[in-house]
Amino acid sequence: MWKTLQQIAVTGIVTEPAPAADPGLKLRDALQERILGIMGRALCIRAVDAGSCNGCELEIHALNNPVYNLEGLGIRFVASPRHADLLLVTGPVARSMEAALLATWEATPEPRLVVAIGDCGCTGGVFGESYASCGRVSNVIPVDVAVPGCPPSPVRIMAGILAAITPGADARHGPTPSGLAERAP
Repeated sequence: MWKTLQQIAVTGIVTEPAPAADPGLKLRDALQERILGIMGRALCIRAVDAGSCNGCELEIHALNNPVYNLEGLGIRFVASPRHADLLLVTGPVARSMEAALLATWEATPEPRLVVAIGDCGCTGGVFGESYASCGRVSNVIPVDVAVPGCPPSPVRIMAGILAAITPGADARHGPTPSGLAERAP
């Protein structure tokens, strides 16, 4: 044991250097500043799964982990659309979810924002429009920002939220990293 302690004393502490900070996480600061500047309070989000495979939901849940910590930025998820400022909608809208999505959108107070998450929410994905699917979210309710990806990363979702709450900004040229989200037409 003395040999081991002596070796530790001679060698000292040897560790790897800390990894470089992810530049995408700088988006957090811009998002927090923008939320407090516009709203002066927390941004309340209602997530709606309109028929997805749950890949996008996993990335949305990752937004609450210690790395992204949306709650610390002043963003919280709420259970009722009546308390929401923004709807995050995932998946192609299943015919059975069409009425529920429309009712959720109507229950959200004005001014309401809608962010379509994932390829399925933006374009209908591989499901498209059929007897069982209405396709993209914008076929049922107006969409402000589309965040493509299958599934999009949490940083891209944060960029979409930032684009949605930035009035008149084009997401490709505004305060978000290039190409992370698109303003819906």
